[in-house]
Amino acid sequence: MTIQVGDPLPHTSFVKSTPDGPQPVDGDSFFKGRTVALFSVPGAFTPTCSARHLPGYVEKADAFKAKGIDEVACTAVNDAFVMGAWSESGAAEGKVTMLADGNGDFAKAVGLVMDGSKFGMGTGGQRYSMLIEDGVVKQLNVEEPGAFNVSSADYMLDHM
Repeated sequence: MTIQVGDPLPHTSFVKSTPDGPQPVDGDSFFKGRTVALFSVPGAFTPTCSARHLPGYVEKADAFKAKGIDEVACTAVNDAFVMGAWSESGAAEGKVTMLADGNGDFAKAVGLVMDGSKFGMGTGGQRYSMLIEDGVVKQLNVEEPGAFNVSSADYMLDHM
């Protein structure tokens, strides 16, 4: 079942790339007491994700902060090394926190899994954005397959 506005996030964890290597991130602790703009991409380094999705959030990071967002974060079913390299190549460091969902546990827990097997991508997360306040979903914008509209940084900012 897909998570809905008003639902608390399920307990899951992520992994973050750090200078000291991959570090676990407890989801409950990460979202507790904070307002987070989270967006999900089907995969790091994929065309739309790299050309439009991540750059929009990097460019608008200060606008999110001005609207009271404590952190902008990106998740994908990729490992922490890939997410770290993507952060570097996308100039996201210090603007967007990359949360690796390497096993797809978060994508499964929120019911937003994408089957990209016909494209050789396996199972990943759908493209969406989510506004989370103290661990509760306040806004959820899930894209139709192949689309990039409602999960963009501009759309999210316009609907806050």
